Amino acid sequence: MKHLPGPVARLVEELAKLPGIGPKTAQRLAFHLLNSPPEVARELAGAILRAREVVRYCSVCANLSDREVCSICADPQRDREVICVVQEPKDVLAMEKSRGYNGLYHVLQGVISPLAGIGPEKLTIKQLLARLSGGGVREVILATDSDVEGDATALYLARLIKPLGIKVTRIAHGLPVGAHLEYADEMTLAKALEGRREWP
Repeated sequence: MKHLPGPVARLVEELAKLPGIGPKTAQRLAFHLLNSPPEVARELAGAILRAREVVRYCSVCANLSDREVCSICADPQRDREVICVVQEPKDVLAMEKSRGYNGLYHVLQGVISPLAGIGPEKLTIKQLLARLSGGGVREVILATDSDVEGDATALYLARLIKPLGIKVTRIAHGLPVGAHLEYADEMTLAKALEGRREWP
């Protein structure tokens, strides 16, 4: 990158920090932006800044929202007796694409991972338990990824929730072990939801 002008090199470096973007893709994106009309770059920069300014976490489920309560939690048509627990906001999007679920969600904002220094206290587990203690929930679906951390987190949650007298299920693993929800197709997710079982 020593042959690139300083601002272009900096743009490439910043783009390469994005997940899934390697140096070559970052370079392609930078050249695309430089060759596009100036308003393309302005609109992209504006969209990024606007999202950073207005997007927050829903006060109920911890999903991304531009309001105090997200559109899913505010929707009176949703089944309020079922809560699907997922790791990240992107997992809510994946579940919604399956069109096989009409309950509410709770986003943990990660998984328990001792190696990464993430314990239960760094997740939204307290908020989940507070929601469940309010009554009215008959089932919690654990839809964490099917990897070591996802399974450990699901087991930890199941042990906390079952004594509350709430049915705990785990999505069926039509998903391969080690797979992430965001990469699963809609049909696989729909089948995994249909085949959920009581857990553990």
